Amino acid sequence: MATTSLWHIKGRLKDLIDYVENPEKTAVKEKDLQDFYNVFAYVSRPEATEQGEYVSAINCLKEIALQQMILTKKQYGKDDGYIAWHGYQSFKPDEVTPQEAHAIGLQTAKEMWGDRFQIIVTTHLDKDHLHNHFCFNSVSFLDGGKYNYSNAERQKLRDVSDRICLEHDLSVISKPHKAPSRPIWLDEKSGEPTRYNVYREDIREAANFSRDPVHMEKYLQRKGYITDFTGVHWKLRLPQYEHFTRLDTLDEKWTPAFFQRNMGAYARYGNRRAEINYPPQMPRDLKEWFKPFHKTSHIYRLYLHYCYLLGVLPKRTDYKPTSPYLKEDLRKLDELTDQVRYMSRHNIETLEDLYADRKTIESDMERLIENRTKLQNKIRRASPAEKETLREEKSKVTEQITALRKQLKLNKGIEERSVKIQEKTDMLYANEYRAKEEMQHKKPSRKERDAR
Repeated sequence: MATTSLWHIKGRLKDLIDYVENPEKTAVKEKDLQDFYNVFAYVSRPEATEQGEYVSAINCLKEIALQQMILTKKQYGKDDGYIAWHGYQSFKPDEVTPQEAHAIGLQTAKEMWGDRFQIIVTTHLDKDHLHNHFCFNSVSFLDGGKYNYSNAERQKLRDVSDRICLEHDLSVISKPHKAPSRPIWLDEKSGEPTRYNVYREDIREAANFSRDPVHMEKYLQRKGYITDFTGVHWKLRLPQYEHFTRLDTLDEKWTPAFFQRNMGAYARYGNRRAEINYPPQMPRDLKEWFKPFHKTSHIYRLYLHYCYLLGVLPKRTDYKPTSPYLKEDLRKLDELTDQVRYMSRHNIETLEDLYADRKTIESDMERLIENRTKLQNKIRRASPAEKETLREEKSKVTEQITALRKQLKLNKGIEERSVKIQEKTDMLYANEYRAKEEMQHKKPSRKERDAR
């Protein structure tokens, strides 16, 4: 059973040239680009590839593959956009030998890209599951065309891999489903609170505290989920997402039959009802200030209110949010913190303050870009002795522009996030109001029964 994935590598031709000329001192900002470079370093990494035995090249020499890819890009003048493609083919543990895995990888790469692109195929033995890496040039050595990874290509890669695996008597995935994006997939692996990890946590909790499917579904609905426990595939979603997620997609064993056999681990004395907690240390004035379902322009207070709901404030609090509306945002605490600090540093309280700050940034950028253009024109006409001084001055202006661009990105990000914060907190309170109404309706009916 082999799974496949493919993603593009962003960068510039200069990045590749710098790496070839001095790999030890090349600073890499993007993780994907570093992973791409690592594949070429595998030629000299015996611990992963057994003295290079499982490193092969197609349409190039493996020892100078990256240099040859650079020459192809220069030949056709294609030095922008995606610089390469990187993918993997991962096998089920103990189902395939290293030699067989490498042979399958080579055959797959040749059928997929071997007629037009320069490719490196490596087979890694340093994990429980053997896996191949494919790295190939984004520009064709044959005609200079760039590779386009369409839905048809994605399906073709899956079909080619499955067919070759079947030819080698290996299993294939009979019911494939769409994989998450690579950043989400990496967060999933590391246990970060992604949407799907939040789903899994709440489903386990609901199953453990419920003795039957009816109460399990009610538990999840109390948390704020929209559920569908009819049919052979149980499903759920949060209101902000359009599509349902099947429980047996989150975990293949999570079928209705499984839950009916494995429920109520912590429900010895009856079904437990889900509860949503709130930060006990939120300042009273901030708590009373927030009015659900009323849009506010006071974005700094909105952020502070949300930071308390997430447990970011106060520092060293033991409170952790239990609402699935909030838990996914725990992945984005660094971004949230940067935005709060930015507003505090620039005295931004309201949307009007944010727009004024943005106008200042854009005005300063326009002035600096104009100044840089003038410096570039001076450099063209300057003497060799003057050029060095002018270039240093231009470099400083460029640094200022880069800093302003980061500020502008933060500024716009604050506006976008403030809308999402308002929506999430509104959904949170709407769910709580709905739960209180249900409880109030239940109480009279109990009294009526007692009276009878």
